[in-house]
Parts: sequence; structure tokens; C-alpha cells
Amino acid sequence: MEGVQQASRRICRLVSWRISLLRFSILFTMAATGSNGTVDLLEKLLQIFKEERVFDRSGDQPVVQFVQPKDLQEKISCSLNDKPASDEQIEAVIRQAIRYSVKTSSPHFHNQLYAGVDEFGLAGSWLTETLNTSQYTYEVAPVFTLMEREVIRMSLTLVDYPLMPDADGIMSPGGTISNMYGMVLARYKKAPEVKKKGVNHLPPLVCFTSEDGHYSIIKAAHWLGLGTDNVYKVKTDELGRMKPDDLKRLIAKARAAGCTPFFVNATAGTTVLGAIDPLPEIARICQDEGLWLHVDACLGGTLLLSKKYRPLLQGIELSDSVAWNPHKMLGAPLQCSLFLVKGKNALHNANNASATYLFQQDKFYDVSWDTGDKSVQCGRKVDAMKFWLMWKARGTSGFRQSVDHAMSCADYFLKRIKETTGFRLVLPAYQCCNVCFWYIPPSMREKEENEDWWHKLYVITTTIKKRLTLEGSLLIGYTPLPQKNIGNFFRMVVNCQPPPTESSMDYVIRQIEKSAADL
Repeated sequence: MEGVQQASRRICRLVSWRISLLRFSILFTMAATGSNGTVDLLEKLLQIFKEERVFDRSGDQPVVQFVQPKDLQEKISCSLNDKPASDEQIEAVIRQAIRYSVKTSSPHFHNQLYAGVDEFGLAGSWLTETLNTSQYTYEVAPVFTLMEREVIRMSLTLVDYPLMPDADGIMSPGGTISNMYGMVLARYKKAPEVKKKGVNHLPPLVCFTSEDGHYSIIKAAHWLGLGTDNVYKVKTDELGRMKPDDLKRLIAKARAAGCTPFFVNATAGTTVLGAIDPLPEIARICQDEGLWLHVDACLGGTLLLSKKYRPLLQGIELSDSVAWNPHKMLGAPLQCSLFLVKGKNALHNANNASATYLFQQDKFYDVSWDTGDKSVQCGRKVDAMKFWLMWKARGTSGFRQSVDHAMSCADYFLKRIKETTGFRLVLPAYQCCNVCFWYIPPSMREKEENEDWWHKLYVITTTIKKRLTLEGSLLIGYTPLPQKNIGNFFRMVVNCQPPPTESSMDYVIRQIEKSAADL
């Protein structure tokens, strides 16, 4: 009882603190706008947030009130026209948007690789949205430019890269763009003339990623004109990790076909299984073959903050570039992605276009602080502020405790799955914060596990998912692994925000058992 009371008091303090932050944001915006209409709306918004329990982490509210698209169109008027809406109509649609949206801050949301938002990051988001500036020049974002540089410096330290100017980084819209940065820089290093002449004069450029790697590599090959056929998929082992011997085989195959290998994407925390590729072995192959090694650590990069789990990413320091998404496991507000790279001016040399209306070289301040020309974007959100504020408030030690706690809960969930009747693991072990499993209802136990049996289990997985979603009691994802000839199974994701508990882990098991009792 005492533990429950302590948890309740903590939740109350958290909600009160978040409301205070929101009040500060509203007052700040009111002062900035000076608009009576805006003031009225923002004052009302605070009341709406309270009444609709936006910051509720208790878990006693539905994760979602799911409504089919056609029905939702009837409930919420999304039509736009000439006439402005009334204050009452605006309030109504705000309330509806909250009510019918997914509550990612619920302790029962495990559907994605992200979940609830860190309260310090949220405060940073309010500030950046209110100040509404872009990141391309120091002139328009002086404070945020300093913050981005410090976040990059600390992140380079985590990866054990050299510091500026011998390494660099940039905040990007997400992991897909961060991975694309890696491919662009690798291509530029292999053939600098590609920037002016394009890829037509080159032999086919070939890149490599594991069969369990993120689909962004396929998309990048399309966008960069390499062609998706020139992405070679490397086989993975029983835990979903890239096989170095198969990587070597495919590199030799590509060279024999007259292609030019240039880029290897290793993964630290695959999307489904959370697998971490053997980075030291892959790095040795890349060094021997003269290939760029990029590590997609969008998920697993958060483990760098932990002394206990950092060894799982041994070898990441041998890479040429890294992608990391603090908006995943760590709980930074979406969007918050980092691209880090070795090499002095590597980003600038590959990407600069020298727009004279922005990047004049005769400015009245040190123009080396202008970051826009090393970016693929022009307008760029000042995403560093929210992550900087999280880091400032919690310190690396606070991050470490948060990561260790989340991983401890993931380990607890894994243990419970192993010992609970009816549950079966897809893999015997997991390296990151994902746990993949099936639930076998009583009616299917002790039956022959033939092809029909497995097909039925895959269908039951989707049925359980549907029931849980429609009840609003739990959001948990499911997926097949076609490359392994495995059908639908549940993917449980344990994140740092909201802080998980053993009780919230047990809840997942109970809800699945309850939902499948009659199947």
C-alpha cells in the first residue's frame, strides 16, 4: 500500500509540474503575441488539458478510443472553408482531437519504438515552437546554435568519436534522413565528382544492409539514384544479427558483377528484434575492403548512456558515421534525431551549396557558427533545444538510471514470458528493449504444431491485437518476419518514458490472457 501511495503522490507531482510548465509556456506566448484572441485560446487550452487529463500516467484511462476512419469523419468535422470557426467550435474540435488520439504517455502503450514524452523535453518543445525560428544561421538562432553544438559534442563523446573539428554532426528530421546522410557522405568519399556529374558516369554503386535492417536504406537507394536492386541484403543469424561471412560473400559477388561497393549499414537495435550486429567484425571487413561503415543506432544508440549496456555496442567507435534517435527509447519529443560523422568538414564538403542570401562570408560574426550549408535542408527545426534541456536537467547520470531501469523492466518481462503458461518467445534472448513472443490460448495447447496450427496462431495474434485496441486497454504491435518464414507475433517495446514498472509489465500479460480466453 505504501508503494502505491508513493507512486500516486509522484504522479500528482508530475502532473502538477507539467501543468506549471504549460502555464509558463502560455504566459510566455501571451506576452509575445499580445493578441486577445490568442490569449483567450491559450488560457482555455490549459483548462482543456486539465479536464481531458492529457498528462495522466495513471493507466486507468483507455490508451485509445479507437474509431474506424469513416465513423471518425462523422464524429469530427475536418472540413475547411471560407468562414472562420467560432470559439466554441475550436474548443470542441480540440477536445475531440485529444479524446480520439492515442495516449502515448499511458503506461499501457507499447506499440512503437517511442512512447511518452520526457517532461523537460516537452518544456523545450514549447519554447522552440513559441519562438518559431530556424536553425540555418547563428543570426536567427544564436542560443539554439550553441545548444546544438553542445548536444553534438556530448553525443560524439558517447560514441567515442573524435571531437570537433575532426568529427561533426547535425540534428535531422528522423532516422531515415540520418541514414541517408551516411549514404550521401559515403558516396561523396568514394567518388567526389558525383556531386557535379551525378551517378551516370559511375559503375553501379552497391550498398549492404542486413535482411533485418531498416527499410530506410531501400528508400535512400531509390532517392539517391542508386536503385533498390543495388541494395544487397545480408543474412542474419538466429538472433537477427548480420552474418559477417555473408557480408564478405556479397561484397565479392558485387565486385565480380562489375559493381562498386561503397557503403555498409550495420544496425544497433533492429526495428523488430532489437538485434545488434557484430560491429567489430563488420568494421574489420569494411577496413579491409575500403568501405564506409555506417551504424544505424536509431534505437540501440540510447544504450550508449548506460555503463552496464554500453559494451553491447562495442565497435561503434570504429564506424565512419552513426544515426541515433533520442525520440525513440529515451523519450525526447518527436522529432529528435542525430547524425554523427568522423572527418573534418565532412558534412559541409558533401552538402554545401553556398547560398549567398544566407551564408555570406563577410558577416559581422564568425560564420563558422552557421550550420545550414552542411544540411540537406534549408529551414530546419531547432530540435536540439528539447534534448539539451533534458540532458541539462537530468545529466548523463539521470539518463543512465532511466535506461538501466527500462532495460531492467524489459528483462523482467522476458522472465515472466518464459515462466508463464501459454507464452512462447520468438527468440531465446534479446539485446535491446524489444521482446517478441506469441500467446497460445488453452484451446491450442497440447495440439500438433503443424502448418495449420501455426497459421491459426498467426491469425489469433491479429485477433488479440484487434480486441485489445478496440477495448483501449493495451496497445502492442505485431509483425511477421518473412525473411525467417515466421508469421505474426507480438513485439513488446519497453521505453524510458513513462517510466515502466514490473506492475505495468504484468498488466500486459494479464490483458493478453484475458483477451484470448475464448479463442
